[in-house]
Amino acid sequence: MAAAQAVAKGSVVSPCGYRASPGLLGRRRGAVAARIAPSAVRIGGSWKKTAFLGGRLAVGPRRSRPESRNLASPVQMNMNLAIGKSMRWWEKGLQPNMREIESAQDLVDSLINAGDRLVIVDFFSPGCGGCRALHPKICQFAEQNPDVLFLQVNYEEHKSMCYSLHVHVLPFFRFYRGAQGRLCSFSCTNATIKKFKDALAKHKPDRCSIGPTRGLEESELLALAENKDLQFTYTKKPELIPSGDAAAEHTAPEPAKLPGVTKPLIRLGSEERSLVSSGR
Repeated sequence: MAAAQAVAKGSVVSPCGYRASPGLLGRRRGAVAARIAPSAVRIGGSWKKTAFLGGRLAVGPRRSRPESRNLASPVQMNMNLAIGKSMRWWEKGLQPNMREIESAQDLVDSLINAGDRLVIVDFFSPGCGGCRALHPKICQFAEQNPDVLFLQVNYEEHKSMCYSLHVHVLPFFRFYRGAQGRLCSFSCTNATIKKFKDALAKHKPDRCSIGPTRGLEESELLALAENKDLQFTYTKKPELIPSGDAAAEHTAPEPAKLPGVTKPLIRLGSEERSLVSSGR
């Protein structure tokens, strides 16, 4: 009866007999709805609904950040380049008068264009321990002699060219100057560095050579041209025949007159007889 009267008056009675007024129940439902309902957030100038349970929040445009995993910093990139470069020992300590040869044509042209300047060709290999140990000393000689040209030939990159030039031992050096062409060639290490010092002291003084710069021997030039692995061409120089009085001086002498045909010696016991033809 009481429950019916309560319903008639607008109140709500729970199964356990608890009576709640309509206003209180409405306020509780509104509070729960306020907690659950999404709030509005301002993103990029407009209000949008979100599940954020706080109040209004103004959020500007988000800036994208590069992932540090995939992108290396400039400092790290420079360190990597420095480490990679330090592994090439033959590039350390190079002087302005030192240069690495790129091809057979480059070697021939470099020797020809050097004129009367002393040129030292250094044949080396990156995997040669003797070459690596001697390299700082060669750089020191280059620094002390800036008027001397040092050319480096990497054996691993130019094996075919070195084979044509008959270079079979490393480290190996060849000295060239002007019209004299090749002055000397030898192999040495730190233990036998005196060879290099003596050759440098002997051929270092400036000398004026008469005639065009010679460079490589003609036999070496022909060997390089015949090598199919190299892109190098060379035409043998024609021999000039002198004219006039000079031609008379260079005329081949007449062959000497041979005596009459004789028969070979015939040994008979202890006597030797020469049988001469009777001319018939």
